[in-house]
Amino acid sequence: MPSLFEPMSFTRGPAMKNRFMLAPLTNTQSLDDGCITEDDLHWIEMRANSGFGSIMTAAAHVQANGQGFPRQMGTFSDDHIEGLSRMAALIKKHDCVSILQLHHGGNRVSPEVIGGTPVCPSDDPETGARALTSEEVVELIEAFILAAKRAEDAGFDGVELHGAHGYMLSQFLSPEVNKRIDEYGGSLENRSRIIFEIIEGIRARCRPDFNLSIRLSPERFGLRLAEIIEVAQRLMTENNIDFLDMSLWNCFKEPEEKEFKGRSLMSYFTELERGNVKLGVAGKIKSSKAAAACLELGADFILPGRAAILHHDFPLQVQADADFEIAGLPVSADYLRGQGLSDNFLTYMNSNWRGFVNL
Repeated sequence: MPSLFEPMSFTRGPAMKNRFMLAPLTNTQSLDDGCITEDDLHWIEMRANSGFGSIMTAAAHVQANGQGFPRQMGTFSDDHIEGLSRMAALIKKHDCVSILQLHHGGNRVSPEVIGGTPVCPSDDPETGARALTSEEVVELIEAFILAAKRAEDAGFDGVELHGAHGYMLSQFLSPEVNKRIDEYGGSLENRSRIIFEIIEGIRARCRPDFNLSIRLSPERFGLRLAEIIEVAQRLMTENNIDFLDMSLWNCFKEPEEKEFKGRSLMSYFTELERGNVKLGVAGKIKSSKAAAACLELGADFILPGRAAILHHDFPLQVQADADFEIAGLPVSADYLRGQGLSDNFLTYMNSNWRGFVNL
């Protein structure tokens, strides 16, 4: 079993100096047009300079109509490259692998945020989102590929596709959401087709050593565990990605689906044949012991989220204290400001993470 502080290499791109990758965390610190701010840079650099082996950015939307929340970082325009270049340089300055997460909100986009009607794989009366046309699916695939090229041009080591948490790529995977009758709907092969075509496009148009990954979540939003396991295994077998990031909600929980209970949700993914693909896990990693347990249970690395918000130097805390546990909640706004959170980030936390911060 590797140590949390042992380096880890990927098939493509630079190695991580340890097994800690910052999870992609929504923070609403960018400008309305998607350009990054000094607040974005401050948040990222505090963690790049505090023990993480890799920094993954917050989700950056690849089309203007994919903006999932106010002040989201964007990567749908060449206008974003200058700011992204500054961010990539800051991350690499501190010997961290730099990963930009690519995202489209799909039916989780607010009409007020984009000033129009959200889009989705199929018409969705509940949210008011309309179905993408066949031409728009092709445009969406191209948008992800172009966003990856912008990340490459900006100096990032790689990109991650956000295929989790009920956003656009996850919506294509969901048989409850995706009711298409063309080649992107119906069977699991068809519903996952968009993901594999994006991956093929990025591989064809980015440099050979560009790191490419995807985040998946196996539950909620109409997703079926058996299908996510099948997609995960195919991703690993085809070896066109460098790591699979499984967002498990809780790394130590049992599955929700009755037929899969009796063992941990994580175990269904650690038992897969990985080949050269690394496996990272996220979900309630709140202590040194929990972090170590993830590797003991078969993961290659961890992606702390909550812990990284509360402690910008979480890896260093774990290294110094085998019994370290994250701060109890709620914490004060001033405490979080000391951890690099801006007022916009604090407002987001107060609205979306119940009981986390006292404002």
